[in-house]
Amino acid sequence: MLTPDKRGGQESELFKKILVANRGEIACRVMRTARRMGIATVAVYSDADARAPHVLMADERVRLGPAPAAQSYLVPELILAAAKATGADCVHPGYGFLSERESFARACADAGITFVGPPPNAIAAMGDKIESKKLAQAAGVNVVPGFLGEIADTEEAVRIAGDIGYPVMMKASAGGGGKGMRLAWSEQDVREGFEATKREGLASFGDDRVFIEKFIESPRHIEIQVLGDQHGTIVYLGERECSIQRRHQKVVEEAPSPFVTPAMRKAMGEQAVALARAVGYYSAGTVELIVSGADVTGESFYFLEMNTRLQVEHPVTEEITGLDLVEQMLRVAAGEPLAFGQDEVKLTGWAIENRVYAEDPYRGFLPSTGRLTRYNPPRHGEGTPRTRVDDGVAEGGEVSMFYDPMIAKLVTWAPTREAAIVAQVAALDRFELAGVGNNIDFLSAIMQHPRFRKGALTTGFIAEEYPEGFHGAPADETLLRRLAAIAVVADCEQSRRAGSIDGQLGTAIAPSNERIVTIGDRRYAICVDGYDGGMLVHIDDAAPLDVVMHWRPSQRVVTARIDGEEWTVRIARAIGGWKLTARGGSHVVRVLPPHIAALTHHMLEKVPPDLSRFLLCPMPGLLTRVEVAEGQRVEAGQPLAVVEAMKMENILRAERAGTVATVRHAPGDSLAVDAVIMEFE
Repeated sequence: MLTPDKRGGQESELFKKILVANRGEIACRVMRTARRMGIATVAVYSDADARAPHVLMADERVRLGPAPAAQSYLVPELILAAAKATGADCVHPGYGFLSERESFARACADAGITFVGPPPNAIAAMGDKIESKKLAQAAGVNVVPGFLGEIADTEEAVRIAGDIGYPVMMKASAGGGGKGMRLAWSEQDVREGFEATKREGLASFGDDRVFIEKFIESPRHIEIQVLGDQHGTIVYLGERECSIQRRHQKVVEEAPSPFVTPAMRKAMGEQAVALARAVGYYSAGTVELIVSGADVTGESFYFLEMNTRLQVEHPVTEEITGLDLVEQMLRVAAGEPLAFGQDEVKLTGWAIENRVYAEDPYRGFLPSTGRLTRYNPPRHGEGTPRTRVDDGVAEGGEVSMFYDPMIAKLVTWAPTREAAIVAQVAALDRFELAGVGNNIDFLSAIMQHPRFRKGALTTGFIAEEYPEGFHGAPADETLLRRLAAIAVVADCEQSRRAGSIDGQLGTAIAPSNERIVTIGDRRYAICVDGYDGGMLVHIDDAAPLDVVMHWRPSQRVVTARIDGEEWTVRIARAIGGWKLTARGGSHVVRVLPPHIAALTHHMLEKVPPDLSRFLLCPMPGLLTRVEVAEGQRVEAGQPLAVVEAMKMENILRAERAGTVATVRHAPGDSLAVDAVIMEFE
């Protein structure tokens, strides 16, 4: 592992003040390193972020404009003006939130302000996916078969896709972050998706050009981290496995990859360095590759794109190399040479990063907005294993519809992949987040999935393993019994405290030590015997569980030691019992005394209302198009409306055939969750 502060020769004079041209967790991430290096920080913010953590963390702050990114963070002139006004001598772009990074880098140079990143010509060369593939091919890098020219219209796109052979991927030329991408399995998919891809590219990146390439089935997404200085030294820092994706948006990343051998790593790394050298690259960058998981030789890897910036998933590389990539970028920008060569790069242990998103996996991963009424991530932990949380939110803050839905990055490191996974599951169980829908349960389910544990990953993992959506991680009998034991111990503590209240009428009644517990369709008869320091929980006729648990009613997270094994559970009151969340699922555990449990079969089941006659808006967003009219007959699967949320277009389709009775909203309307867009006869 490299020593981060190992320097060779005379120290160069670093910067005095840095402006971070981004928001959220990456702004906080850059500022932490800058503060450690003694560099003053400047934050920029929109009206929506006036009280955001990155603003409060900075030494100085400058308002850019209204909440929409196009009127604030995406306006280079405003960023540059803020840098000049505050006397910043360098600007860090974060993840490249600026859409015009090349021209911005040149403008910084003209103003005598250092751009912390690669040279403008390298940004330009790699920022265009079409031109970058041509450059990669010329540099001897493997490229995916496809059409690299400009495509005029849908008809030409259909013809090109047919020539390449389905399936194909349509991508916005200036795209990134999973936006502006459509997978087409047929001509109909191209006709439906080509124009939408153009619109997303224009809306997100100001460029509506689209290219088409062959989609490699059973693919793995692997990327190489490169780092270069201004003196001609370029190294690669190993690879990251980024195959767990949903809608081309990365969800889980790890380093190293369970698929890559040392020989593959060397071949991939050398090609990545060759490409970087071909464009005169320096600073941190990432060469993304698509790899055929079916080819065990490891020779079938192809260039996708080069990201000329710091990647969201950079922490896993930092964890296994011991490097601070932000620090390295600052030193390179200041003109310092790298203090190490390729032979000194050593990969130690295993790191896994889970992206915690504001989305509801139980409702088709729909984006969620609102206030974080509870936010208490796991604490940073050193040692083995260790835990790291990179975030840019705080309890009481708001997740806005204007920006990316990522809340935090949860990173664990351990000597082995299995240990890093186990640490992730434990950390996710301790992650408290309320007020917005979130994907914590889903992430835990992935970590526990047998296929993930084996490392048998492809970019289709989520679609293949959750074809009917996510409904919680499956709970085996061991987990259910432990949840039942925890719920009963909590219920006994609640009863004990209630019975100890002063001023009760008559003699206090000793609480019963017997309970009937139901979890879903499972029913347990439980008896509890207390002893000094713990409880023996008898479940049916099985051997008793030895439970040591110190819980008070105000606590939202409880840690119990059951038969010597530690279990962490998020706990909340529910009608007739408790809601326990652990191991990727939430379970309502009903806990009742036997005489009350005997009466539950008399309770009537509440039937939910029939909403099948309505098209409901599944998320907060902007209604951009209505595809049908009142009185029109529609068929199952037919597009009805388009809602834009968090910079993504969502096509709402008919679930079954019917006739439109009324349309209640028009394009341009802002819609809340479950707003009725139209009603059917």
